[in-house]
Amino acid sequence: MSRDYEPVPGQWYENLEEDESFRVLKVDEDAELVEIEHLDGEIEEIDLESWHEMDLETTEEPEGWAESEDEDEEEEEDDEEEDDWDDDDDDDEDDEDDEDDDWDDDDEHDEY
Repeated sequence: MSRDYEPVPGQWYENLEEDESFRVLKVDEDAELVEIEHLDGEIEEIDLESWHEMDLETTEEPEGWAESEDEDEEEEEDDEEEDDWDDDDDDDEDDEDDEDDDWDDDDEHDEY
């Protein structure tokens, strides 16, 4: 019995004939292509005709797959820490400029 699901980006499907899961990344209706990502990270394009011939079932996101989202969050935290570090560096440079300005003021007073 064939199940005919429309491809939905972000949705996970199980190909019952191949016993493999994948998620839809994007659907290009103009080109009639569906871009999917397999569990091993391989990305593949399937034409809509082939999509409709597959025996598919919608499924939940596989366990452990969310780890890629966790890595993204960690990278964002690292970026924020780097931004804080950069801000500190900017403050130091401003302090140095202030010191130079003070020194220049002293020189002007010496000339009088």
